[in-house]
Amino acid sequence: MEKYVIHGGKPLSGEVVIGGAKNAAVAILPATILAGGKCLIENLPCISDVMASLQILSELGAGIRMVTRNIYEIDTTNINSTEVSNELSRQMRASYYFLGALLGRFGSGQVAMPGGCNLGPRPIDQHLKAFTAFGAEDSVEYGQIRVKADHLVGSHVFFDTVSVGATMNAMLAAATAQGTTVLENVAREPHIVDLANFLNMMGADIHGAGTDVIKIHGVKQLHGCNYSIIPDQIEAGSYMVAAAITKGDVTLRNVTPKHLEPITAKLRAAGCEIEEFDDALRIRRTGNLHPLKVKTMPHPGFPTDMQPLMTTLLTLADGTSIVTEGIWENRFRYVDELLRMGANIQVDGQVAVIEGVRKLRPAPLRATDLRAGAAMIMAALSADGISEVDETIHIERGYENIVEKLQLLGADIRRVEAPRNAITRAI
Repeated sequence: MEKYVIHGGKPLSGEVVIGGAKNAAVAILPATILAGGKCLIENLPCISDVMASLQILSELGAGIRMVTRNIYEIDTTNINSTEVSNELSRQMRASYYFLGALLGRFGSGQVAMPGGCNLGPRPIDQHLKAFTAFGAEDSVEYGQIRVKADHLVGSHVFFDTVSVGATMNAMLAAATAQGTTVLENVAREPHIVDLANFLNMMGADIHGAGTDVIKIHGVKQLHGCNYSIIPDQIEAGSYMVAAAITKGDVTLRNVTPKHLEPITAKLRAAGCEIEEFDDALRIRRTGNLHPLKVKTMPHPGFPTDMQPLMTTLLTLADGTSIVTEGIWENRFRYVDELLRMGANIQVDGQVAVIEGVRKLRPAPLRATDLRAGAAMIMAALSADGISEVDETIHIERGYENIVEKLQLLGADIRRVEAPRNAITRAI
């Protein structure tokens, strides 16, 4: 197992190139199944969730050819299985997108109850609600989710809650369903739009992605295409926080500033200076941090994935901040790690009250999940002294070359091997 050793207290400066969006990639890769041919996918982030998705495709019978580190050719012509292996399903939450893609092309699919970060109950009832509306039957046996349909027919689906996963899965299944599908109360995140654009490049007829109503006219067949995935909104936001928490000056390349507006607005309110360009952004902080009130909400609200990072930043603000988590009930599990560093945070249910402190102290830290792990890195970067971050496997799920990118910005961070029995520490 690896851990990160970080000698903090140094302002970050320079340029960092943002990779492709994880949350788009993990839906677009299963979507290639619908092509029944070759797709060339560019700007794929080299992260463990993407590697797991590619392995699933390979085990299903797809041909995978790496062109470069971030470009893959995927040929799904000869897929010969509709069952995703139990082991791979459990590695990531997004394995459920294979249900919609397999159902759309073959009329059946099987995936184990998915894994990923433990952020509280994340049922897939809204996914199954859409599949049922299209004429599919579902069952859950021995931890396996099975869906099956003789043929899919478009339908009207009103989601009970706004769900990114259910929206994407419904789009995958409906793209080749007979007739017209109308999805209401859908998610509007940038990766929803990216999946719709990819499906349309393959010949689908999807309108309204990015609004709360999506209309899909089913087509008989899709085809392969070349496509480049959008930049990662959350990776970009993470490096913005890194610049802010270290009083740095960082330019981000390969970003879509429009996608970052909810994050940019809060960081400006906290006292950061931000300049936006066509596909770049510069952030710097010279003064003190201002306290904020932040509530996570579905897009275009403040993204839940940025909440641990923003909370970490606000531990150093002058005054009292209030952060309300409106999406996942277990998202504050990382707060105990910040308390080790001298942060002053009180959590009551879904609300954290943060009294800013002058500085954080170095400490041994643990990545409780993907975004909390990134937040621990940012906290360590701000603290004068040496901190260690364990369980980095969570971080590698969503951040490509995070150590190398931070080193280019002047951070003193390195990977070291941690013996398995060395991850114990005093509580």
